[in-house]
Amino acid sequence: MRFAILGSGSDGNGLVVEAAAVVSASRPTRILVDCGFGLRETARRLTRWGLNPNDLDAIVLTHEHDDHASGAFKFGRRHDIPVWATAGTLRGSRGYLCEGVTVRLFDSHAPFSIGALELKPYTVPHDACEPTQFVFGDGCHSLGLLTDAGKPTSHIVASLRRVDALILECNHDQQMLADSSYPYPLKRRIGGEYGHLSNADAAQILAAIDQSGLQHVIAAHLSRTNNTPALARAALAGAWSGAGDIEVACQEEGLSWRTIAA
Repeated sequence: MRFAILGSGSDGNGLVVEAAAVVSASRPTRILVDCGFGLRETARRLTRWGLNPNDLDAIVLTHEHDDHASGAFKFGRRHDIPVWATAGTLRGSRGYLCEGVTVRLFDSHAPFSIGALELKPYTVPHDACEPTQFVFGDGCHSLGLLTDAGKPTSHIVASLRRVDALILECNHDQQMLADSSYPYPLKRRIGGEYGHLSNADAAQILAAIDQSGLQHVIAAHLSRTNNTPALARAALAGAWSGAGDIEVACQEEGLSWRTIAA
């Protein structure tokens, strides 16, 4: 099982998750989680990691905000890729919907499968219609995804309790956000219970989960204005007992393929 990030941040998000087929002669299952880029930009970023749109089996949405969903339905229609979403996310995505795209609904509380991948959605506090994050599995390994959540919860910790790799939102440093030139309502929204995780929030979650099998920790969705890679790494490093490096997925380059080893 492996994953790569097309880009991570307020200007667009996309994550590719791949699992080997059960039958060795078949192609792997590949899904694109979120699609916050335009048609050409999504294709360009896929090419960077050796993929083309025809390699994708599905687009799966976490929620309807622009940086996660703006390109999903057009890209799905152009390349005949089904788009999976909760009923709430679909309702919130009306501005992006277009005729000719295949839409499939999933229950935010029930696991479902796409090819060789099992997806376990879990709900998070965020200012969207029905936001979910995921744990992806192939029967042997698991990848946890957590971005766009306002605060740590026991449900989040339980959902991520024993993953092999974790992509974890480190949106802002609390002091940098407080000192920024952002208007107060925006600061309140970002730092509120339905906004985004701070470095300290992310470290709290990381410290609370079972890290015994954790191989990769990726800081994601960093604010360009209110955070730095060094601050995010330092916060997570203090909460991780593992020996590996904390990596950062950036907006422009994303993150190249990372494999979850046996």
